[in-house]
Amino acid sequence: MSRIAKAPITVAKGVDVKIDGQHITVKGGKGSLELDVHPTVSVKTEDGVLTVTPVDDSAWAMAGTMRALLANMVTGCGEGFQKKLQLVGVGYRAQGKGKVLNLSLGFSHPIDYAVPEGITIETPSQTEILVSGSDKQRVGQVAAEIRAFRPPEPYK
Repeated sequence: MSRIAKAPITVAKGVDVKIDGQHITVKGGKGSLELDVHPTVSVKTEDGVLTVTPVDDSAWAMAGTMRALLANMVTGCGEGFQKKLQLVGVGYRAQGKGKVLNLSLGFSHPIDYAVPEGITIETPSQTEILVSGSDKQRVGQVAAEIRAFRPPEPYK
């Protein structure tokens, strides 16, 4: 039995949640996200609180998963998510130019990374990269893709 699924989700002010059958749309100041809820899970909203319940006892694990995804959607549309990457190495530099991130990582050529929709990348200094957006999964995926260009050396 999932303990996570039992916890209600408090919807912050400025975040709007619409439930249309098994399709949920969350809109807020940072953007809009959509989710199709698994058929074995039902979602209800009352007075700014979302509750997730399984249809039968065998669906508690899926209810916990859906509750976590919904909580991330509400948080993302209200506050947003952010990952910070730091470049450590001689000559390693990052520079944001519009929707392209230019990376110099010690290769013979610079790397140009096209930033996907819904994600913003800032470079406060030449060795720091801030990846932010409303979708937690996409922010983490973009940060992982940038990190994969030159993974950290564990033995140095």
